[in-house]
Amino acid sequence: MNSTLEVRHLRVEFPLQQGVARVVNDVSFTLRPGERLGLVGESGSGKTTTVLAMMRLLAKPGRIAGGKVILGGENLVEAGEEAMRRARFSRISLVPQGAMNSLNPVLRIGPQFHDLLKAHGAWKSAGEARFHVAHLLKQVDLDPGVADLFPHQLSGGMKQRVCIAMAIALRPSVIVADEPTSALDVVVQQQVLKTLVRVQKELSASVILVGHDMALMAQFAHTIGVMYAGRLIEFGPVRQVFRYPRHPYTRMLIASLPSFSHRGQFVGIPGVAPSMLAPPPGCPFHVRCPEALPICRQTYPAESLDEAGHRVSCHLVKEEHDVLPA
Repeated sequence: MNSTLEVRHLRVEFPLQQGVARVVNDVSFTLRPGERLGLVGESGSGKTTTVLAMMRLLAKPGRIAGGKVILGGENLVEAGEEAMRRARFSRISLVPQGAMNSLNPVLRIGPQFHDLLKAHGAWKSAGEARFHVAHLLKQVDLDPGVADLFPHQLSGGMKQRVCIAMAIALRPSVIVADEPTSALDVVVQQQVLKTLVRVQKELSASVILVGHDMALMAQFAHTIGVMYAGRLIEFGPVRQVFRYPRHPYTRMLIASLPSFSHRGQFVGIPGVAPSMLAPPPGCPFHVRCPEALPICRQTYPAESLDEAGHRVSCHLVKEEHDVLPA
């Protein structure tokens, strides 16, 4: 099947005085046309760093230490600065986590759209730009009059919709949404996600949603990738992963979800995520894993793949002939 985006063996490092922190380690996945992929994991697992590396937006001293990001046949890792600048928004765009921190507080919303259009040569005339901005705001269920307002005059949900409208302004093929609902209440979360899904379908774009809410991922994503300590430890169709979670970390994340069907005591995952400066040997989760084997402390597990496209890196997974139902 054709792919919109391919990430191959991506590695990201942060050289620090204490040593080198490998915050993304050999991450690979494929994003298909029209697919919604959810990247989930605890804070510090490498989710945001992965997508920022894909867009070449890493803050220094972060650097891409290896791997490829193939978009439309072009490796973005090797693209020049000017080519990468043109690719952002037009081919791959970002809906940031903090809309208030992303919008210029001293500029009205309309001029901020105009700056984006000018930077990509999409500006034809002031009248056409105003018409295009009004159309974009309507696409995300905002009144065109929002263009005349300052960011502080908008609610959190409205600011997030403005960021979505900016992300789709040049009709990219990939939209990256980095925890776009983390600062919103649950009602507004649903509204913002519905808006994102609708515009994604209108553009026939693919979406990568970064977050830590497994319940939200179950509702939104077609495919889910679970990250821990900079590695993609489980990846597959969302129904398959939720029905047959194969990594202990994934099972513990799913077990933390509240249920209306039965009562129970919430049990957190013991311990904390390891330091990327000095990760433990073997599987990085073995320190917190209640099912760890002796080999888990020595060797990182090889990745196994079943016929449903469900990938997992865990020594507990049975032999290759034991295939889970699709």
